[in-house]
Amino acid sequence: SSLLGINREHELENARAAARLGIGPEVLAFLPEHGAMVRRFVAGRVLGESDLRHPPVLRRVAEVLRRYHDSAGGGGTFSPFLTVRRYHTLAQSRGVAFPATLEPALERLAEIERETRTDEPPSPCHNDLLAANFIDDGHVLRLIDWEYAGWGDRFFDLGNLAVNNAFTEGEELALLAAYFGTARPADLRRLHLMRQASDLREAMWGFLQSAVSGLQVDYLGYGCRHLKRFLAGSRDAGPGMASDGSLLV
Repeated sequence: SSLLGINREHELENARAAARLGIGPEVLAFLPEHGAMVRRFVAGRVLGESDLRHPPVLRRVAEVLRRYHDSAGGGGTFSPFLTVRRYHTLAQSRGVAFPATLEPALERLAEIERETRTDEPPSPCHNDLLAANFIDDGHVLRLIDWEYAGWGDRFFDLGNLAVNNAFTEGEELALLAAYFGTARPADLRRLHLMRQASDLREAMWGFLQSAVSGLQVDYLGYGCRHLKRFLAGSRDAGPGMASDGSLLV
């Protein structure tokens, strides 16, 4: 987990911060010698991608994210750009055979980094907004899995949520309207750029995992699928991902 940039102390701080806000399960114990955290069981339904695209649920998700982004948060920092470069270096040192398309992708990521640079102060973010990390008990929507949480750009969370759950542009506009009160073109552009950055972070995570994980998972194929989607997205093709992981163009 340390190779992937996971810091259990920071995870603990962010999980506790979410619990204080009422958007995460209560932390009951932390066992640093085991890197383990015990949280109170939360009864509820784990959401799916289609749930998050349902307008009432999407509005609740936007409210949860806004509450956390505007809070005191927990520890750690997160940058998708630094993360991709770090993963790339680690994967290179372990002999990962990258696709030839990775180099232009890294060049495009550098452009995205320049385009999204801002003087805005960082916000506490979750940075891994898969549908399965949301639990809904019918009244309260809670977030789990704070391994990658840290201070960063709130638009990465918005873009990460959008790409992980195959949002259409209409759903992105609805997310921005629920989050900011209005959907400004400049915000949509920034969300799209961070949506791309999220895909390349995911691709490089897969490439590194192919070298360090002992699990029988096709991480290399996973990385290639996200790299392909990143490249398609950077051409403004607006691709999505089918349920079987294949590219929709």
